[in-house]
Amino acid sequence: LERNLIRFGPFGEHTINASWVAVQELEKLGLGEDVDLYVYEIPVDYQKVLDLIPSLWKRHNPQLFIHVGVSGMSTTVTLEKCGHNHGYKGLDNECYCPDTHCCIQGGPDCLESVVDMDTVCNRIAAPQLDVVFSVSKDAGRYLCDFTYYASLHLSHGKSAFVHVPPLGKPYSAEQLGGALQTIVREMLNVLEHSAAKINCKMHH
Repeated sequence: LERNLIRFGPFGEHTINASWVAVQELEKLGLGEDVDLYVYEIPVDYQKVLDLIPSLWKRHNPQLFIHVGVSGMSTTVTLEKCGHNHGYKGLDNECYCPDTHCCIQGGPDCLESVVDMDTVCNRIAAPQLDVVFSVSKDAGRYLCDFTYYASLHLSHGKSAFVHVPPLGKPYSAEQLGGALQTIVREMLNVLEHSAAKINCKMHH
């Protein structure tokens, strides 16, 4: 099984991006010998996102593309249900913003992941981490949302996005890494269960 995990670089007040720290911790923990995990950093740059996402998909053709970003407004580890195509007005690290304020011309307003985030959130339990999980329908209309939409559009929904709060607000790097490990494992379980149900129906 092959997974790509992408996090974002520094931007704005986030000189140390908690998403990168969390992904590094996940790399240390691993996902098991049967999972190939590839980690990449995405620059906070609209144009580079649109170049990088397709190239990574072509290189790896992963079963699931998982993106991780930081949200200064969040105090939970948040599973994002969907990405949005319009409303991008914030400047990136290159002081650029799409003239159309749009991700994919002609694309649907909203795309959802094939991963049922409500099911994942209801199933995950990590009492030893003391981490709170939640589900969101709004990834923020900035590079996180933009990247998620681009990835969902390209992969036909085989993408996921997790927002983490800034380090120490309230979780440590170890807690965030453990939370990502718990989330990704459950996402894989949910996907594999869904695929098994589909195959079963096809054979009846």
